[in-house]
Amino acid sequence: MSTANSIAQNTAAALPHAMPPCANARLALFAVRRMGANGLSDAHVAHTFINGFGENFRRPLVLMRALMADLAANSSCPIAIAPCCCGRITSAESALLTILARAETAPDSARLLLSDLLGIRRIDGVLASATAVAQSFADAGRPIAA
Repeated sequence: MSTANSIAQNTAAALPHAMPPCANARLALFAVRRMGANGLSDAHVAHTFINGFGENFRRPLVLMRALMADLAANSSCPIAIAPCCCGRITSAESALLTILARAETAPDSARLLLSDLLGIRRIDGVLASATAVAQSFADAGRPIAA
């Protein structure tokens, strides 16, 4: 097997999903990736939210920070995130975007996905954070679609 084939197979295994077509989901994904790599107070995320949400950027930004803190504090296993430059997404990122898309419309489905993602049963607090993020995006006219 050639080295190029091996690299392609490893990349496909690590990043099995395509980038979401929804611009709002990509904005949420950008925030997850940047905050996951650089911390909750990442200036690029704040700048992107100011550009994306205008003067109403604070609520989605603060709630996204709270969600990321909840995910980090409550997860019993690592949550794989890819670098911002990747054009594909990990299974964990795909699950998180699906959770955000379903938090308001299909909460039972979001609950099961979040429980699987975190590896714990009691996810009510984290689910409330995810729902708040989804609501803040929708209230700003940027609903997240999976």
